[in-house]
Amino acid sequence: MLLKDKVALVTGSTSGIGLAIARALAAEGARVMLNGFGDKAEIKQIRDEIAELSQDLASYSDADLSKPAAIDKMIATCTDELGSPSILINNAGVQHVSPVESFPADKWDLIMAVNLSAVFHTTRLCLPSMRQRGWGRIINTASAHSLVASPNKSAYVAAKHGVAGFTKSVALEAARDGVTVNCISPGYVWTTLVENQIPDTMKARGMTREQVMNDVLLSAQPTKRFVEPVEVASLALYLCRPEAGSITGANLSMDGGWTAQ
Repeated sequence: MLLKDKVALVTGSTSGIGLAIARALAAEGARVMLNGFGDKAEIKQIRDEIAELSQDLASYSDADLSKPAAIDKMIATCTDELGSPSILINNAGVQHVSPVESFPADKWDLIMAVNLSAVFHTTRLCLPSMRQRGWGRIINTASAHSLVASPNKSAYVAAKHGVAGFTKSVALEAARDGVTVNCISPGYVWTTLVENQIPDTMKARGMTREQVMNDVLLSAQPTKRFVEPVEVASLALYLCRPEAGSITGANLSMDGGWTAQ
């Protein structure tokens, strides 16, 4: 197995893109720490599934990534239970849709904390051990919104642009240490995060649900279909392969042609 004896920490992995990535890494033998919120019984079932896929240990943290102390504890727990992470997938994200003049300040702070600052905190804590072993993979889930903007998403766009810039900077710092740092920028992926922003967009733009899906979400994607979580997971897995060792500091688009326009 490609990732046997590797430890992967995947934030926001109890659903959507993160869960797809966790499954892909576990299927290649990685010991996985899951993170996220959800029903306890469902999370236990996911944890058991991941352990079965990897034929090894799996763990779980309910850390609130808006709180640096909780991130510290999550990394410490992962190290104690599985080993220090050699693969870090920063995937957790939150969203709020509103015109900037009425954008709630607390929502801005939350989006910045979870979508951007948490990426800094996990990276600063995991990078030293990666350097020591001479191998590591840091993969950040950015977004097409790390490259282009949409109205009423000022906080999310700002945070994802920040993720792209942070990725490049850390990639340069770790370039000689056997550690690659990249981000994947999907277009609209059919996840809970996307589904939950439909009502806010309906309100902000005075549209029906169908209009939001077809005329807003998919209007910019020439393929006219949502990206599948498994597609993002396949790219993340490839970035962990030896053949991807020269890919670092990259922002890899997977957006159905959105940012090609």
